[in-house]
Amino acid sequence: MGQLPILSLVTFLPLVGALFILTIRGEPDVVARNARNVAMLTSVTTFLLSLGLWFGFDTSTAAFQFQERAVWMPGFNIAYHLGVDGISVLFVLLSTLLTPICILASWTSITERVKEYMIAFLVMETMMVGMFCALDLIVFYIFFEGVLIPMFLIIGIWGGARRVYSAFKFFLYTLVGSVLMLLAILAMYLEAGTTDISALLNYDFPPEMQTWLWLAFFASFAVKVPMWPVHTWLPDAHVEAPTAGSVILAGVLLKFGGYGFLRFSLPMFPEASILFTPMVYTLSIVAVIYTSLVALAQEDMKKLIAYSSVAHMGFVTVGMFTMTTQGIEGSIYQMLSHGVISGALFLIVGVVYDRLHSRDIATYGGLVHRMPAYSLVFMLFMMASVGLPGTGGFVGEFLILVGAFKANSWVAALTTLGVILGAAYMLYLYRRVILGALTKDNLKAIKDLNPREIAVFAPLVVLVLWMGVYPQPFLDIMDVSVANLLQRLEVAQAAMQTATVMGQ
Repeated sequence: MGQLPILSLVTFLPLVGALFILTIRGEPDVVARNARNVAMLTSVTTFLLSLGLWFGFDTSTAAFQFQERAVWMPGFNIAYHLGVDGISVLFVLLSTLLTPICILASWTSITERVKEYMIAFLVMETMMVGMFCALDLIVFYIFFEGVLIPMFLIIGIWGGARRVYSAFKFFLYTLVGSVLMLLAILAMYLEAGTTDISALLNYDFPPEMQTWLWLAFFASFAVKVPMWPVHTWLPDAHVEAPTAGSVILAGVLLKFGGYGFLRFSLPMFPEASILFTPMVYTLSIVAVIYTSLVALAQEDMKKLIAYSSVAHMGFVTVGMFTMTTQGIEGSIYQMLSHGVISGALFLIVGVVYDRLHSRDIATYGGLVHRMPAYSLVFMLFMMASVGLPGTGGFVGEFLILVGAFKANSWVAALTTLGVILGAAYMLYLYRRVILGALTKDNLKAIKDLNPREIAVFAPLVVLVLWMGVYPQPFLDIMDVSVANLLQRLEVAQAAMQTATVMGQ
């Protein structure tokens, strides 16, 4: 496996598929069918190939594995450099798993410009995987920003009535923060003389510089998470995006910010991270409580799940900045499980939207009488979102709260309110859509899950239960990398304490 450039293959195979789809000609129906088939074949092959990362991963080392390096701009000391550690490899697998599921979910719902839609999805997969594999700041930035283009098109072309407004809002919010990050990257290059991430992880930036660099990166990552109060683009983007667009947005794109904190902010600017921890706690707790209350007031199913995503990502940022093993591992686990669970919940909404073209909660009621299989799948993912023991949602939340109690009991207590409110809005949604009497005439002929929809949900059901019942394989992969990250934070903390004592 070491000889095969597996990361380049996993990253660029979807792009090859997209170029192949670009060459398809013929009658519109034939083009659409062939585009779907090529996209499905490419994305499934990419996922199977990415499994080599899981099976070939050495869990005993924190070093980057499967590294590939090629000189790109020697005059500027910039290289094409890829590699994964115990944190990034899990997000690569999440990206390659959700893409074929999204393509299958779009099989019948996308009927216009199918060829362009499939190209956009495959290009987006290349950008997502490349972002998690990049070990050079310039390569990282290209992939990080490159994702915006296909996502902008997916929302703007195949979205709902307010798609253009939502697409521009999404693009502008995420771009503005990223401009500050680009300035920080230039400052890091001028200071350290390199853009190589593995070298920068071992470089000690001056404390004053760390503060400005941390804030510049925070501007970009906070929008991507999204943290309160820069979260307002997310509900609009989710509501207007097609179902598969919402799945990728919630499942992978929201993880860019969390991954950025773990890859850059915490290890590269440890002293600034410690300094700004109270601010992150405050913003995260406001996000958890406020957006949970907003979710309770929603009448649109997609908006409710979108606000729940902001609340769940608030848990993630609390976990990271507890700077404890349980908190950081819990936040990574929560991001993975949230990627699967929230993606599944958007697919759940997509199933009934395809049948009745309405996302209003009031449109439904009593679906259990006509859609028992759908009701069962909905119940599983709703309970997983609430954090029911035995599902993937529980493990991450539990570890985060353990880490939070170690760091600050007040932060833990306030964050726990999010669990209670989460149960309230998800049970409220389920009761109004699924339970009760079937009184509406247009629901009496509604059909249950078809074989294609069952195939979409099956891997997600298996994964949520596996992550809930047997989390050890996932924790084993991230364990050494998290320990290495904590070691750097502990050194910075000790240095700050020494400086304080010396100052007195």
